[in-house]
Amino acid sequence: MSIDLSIRHLRVLVAVADAGGYSAAARTLHVAQSSLSRAVLEIEHRIGVPLFERTTRHVRPTPDGEEFLVIARRLIADFDAALNHFQGYLEGTRGSVSIAALPSLAGSMLPPVLSAFREHRPQVSVSVRDGLSQEVLAHVAGGTVDMAVTVSPTVPPSLHAQRIAVDRFVCVFPPGHRFDGCKRLTWRDLEGEPFVAFDAGTSIRAYVDATLRETGVELGPVTEARNIGAVAGLTAAGLGVSMVPALVVPMMGFVKLRRRVVAEPVVERDICLVHDPMRPLSRTARGLMATLLQAAAHDLHLPTGARWTPAPT
Repeated sequence: MSIDLSIRHLRVLVAVADAGGYSAAARTLHVAQSSLSRAVLEIEHRIGVPLFERTTRHVRPTPDGEEFLVIARRLIADFDAALNHFQGYLEGTRGSVSIAALPSLAGSMLPPVLSAFREHRPQVSVSVRDGLSQEVLAHVAGGTVDMAVTVSPTVPPSLHAQRIAVDRFVCVFPPGHRFDGCKRLTWRDLEGEPFVAFDAGTSIRAYVDATLRETGVELGPVTEARNIGAVAGLTAAGLGVSMVPALVVPMMGFVKLRRRVVAEPVVERDICLVHDPMRPLSRTARGLMATLLQAAAHDLHLPTGARWTPAPT
């Protein structure tokens, strides 16, 4: 047997059961009592069993009616919850959003942004996928995330990139190193220094190598690592100094390192918000994008050496 009922039919049954009669239920639903009575008879005909016992004083569910009302209440609750969720999705206050980011950005730049975003959207689920620059861009190109934050030189022309922050490179070294007595360093001060480098697959390494070539600096022995924690530990152990973006420094806080700004030249990397212009974004995703683009106006916290760039007017 196939029972064909609508959500309106279910609301009628629940209203009659809750009101204990047709007159009160009709007032609740703002319909005529005669119309309500016909609706109940139609429902009983479609189901094939009486759902209510009718007397001169009251209307109460039959045993079959009690069983069916359990189902009706559950379906109504699920239906209303789904519609409320969809309404929140349309308003950008519910749903989910995903963003990919370089590890340094996921750990130091995104937290204040996501905190500000969730303050007005506590029901939104957020997924952050961190990885190297090519992994991050592959997530955007493949549609597995809504957007990404990464460094600008790596973004292909098929994706849209907008600068949202600038991150300055600084020198980190262990306490007691000769750089400890310097208030200011230049890239030429690295001449002959043992150096702890990020490996060639990282965006940080590309900036450092390019600057060393431009300045003609020859490093001493080089120790390579891919992970931020590994670079921090190796540097703290005295295996060399390192050059890192300011947004990386907070993630090295588990070891004792000193830092100094570096000039001649000042090296900065542009941080960009990236998305695929051919893929439409939900209102929730557009809300996160707006938070990132307006971060400068709201003065969201960034580590010393990094700064938000104002959104274009």
